[in-house]
Amino acid sequence: MAALRTAKLEQYGLLLAAGDDARAFLHAQLTNDIENLPPGRARHAGWCTAKGRLLATFLVVPFSGGYLLQLARDLAPAVAKRLAMFILRSKVKLTDVSGQWQQYGVWGDSGPDGELAIAEGAGKVEVRIDADRVLVLCTESIAATAATEDWTLAEVRAGRALITQATQDQFVPQMVNLELAGGVDFQKGCYPGQEIVARAQYRGEVKRRLYRLRGAALKAGQDLYTDEDREQASGKVVNAAGEESLAVLPVAVAEAKAPVRAQPQASALEILPLPYAL
Repeated sequence: MAALRTAKLEQYGLLLAAGDDARAFLHAQLTNDIENLPPGRARHAGWCTAKGRLLATFLVVPFSGGYLLQLARDLAPAVAKRLAMFILRSKVKLTDVSGQWQQYGVWGDSGPDGELAIAEGAGKVEVRIDADRVLVLCTESIAATAATEDWTLAEVRAGRALITQATQDQFVPQMVNLELAGGVDFQKGCYPGQEIVARAQYRGEVKRRLYRLRGAALKAGQDLYTDEDREQASGKVVNAAGEESLAVLPVAVAEAKAPVRAQPQASALEILPLPYAL
């Protein structure tokens, strides 16, 4: 058996939603169906403004103590405070536990079987992210043998966007392919921004999508340009690792295979395939 590779995931924060009404509360706030979330399964989701713009993307992980919500670490304090404003009289306690839980990414043949399957032990929750990777949430430290960026690169290649401070309140879920990554349920009831998200889906109003790029070291929030208008940015980087990135671009630009550049005079970036169809 190959040795496991482990990376400490310092880019993520963690919120804890606990209480009798935690499931119903999250179901009413998030883009995905939490009410019918099967036992032992995690689920991707987003949280939007009333205008349908993403304030955060979550991995929702049910466990014996409630629900752990993985999100960008730089958003955790503000999102916890803002989300708690909607609790009102519900029996829910929302806490930022980023400093109490450690997060690790593990490559290798270990952990639960099945996509987004969960295994829980003493002080530890494991989530199967994909065939090769497991997310470990725990209260004790683990020795790291891989770089944090290795995990970020794997997420870029999986086409999963992570909303951070640099990209908060800029995209409707479909612009970052959240529904293609399993993070939106169009059959569930209302949530903030639901009408706008649904309208974009059913009226074909999604003119910008998430694409995977290669060819330069970029950073989240960075503008991208095309030759049609070198003065006005046409795209926005969402996440990046090494020379690969995820960026929101006009669909027409990608379909026309028009050059996309980090700067108006820079070399064109290569658009790479994603593991799902746009």
